[in-house]
Amino acid sequence: MKLGINVVAVLIALMGGVWFFQGIGVIQGSFMSNTSQWTIIGIVMVIIAVGLLIYNNRRKISV
Repeated sequence: MKLGINVVAVLIALMGGVWFFQGIGVIQGSFMSNTSQWTIIGIVMVIIAVGLLIYNNRRKISV
């Protein structure tokens, strides 16, 4: 279960990173390019993913 949540959190972080870089204009060729809305959404997604990773790896496994 922990591994699955970690994988999902990393995928969320990667998607948020792509959206952030599209929002600031580093990645071009999309309707999301150079749009501050996608910059903010990307940052929020990365923050949520990091929080999920921290929470998931600090909790104890109950058997």
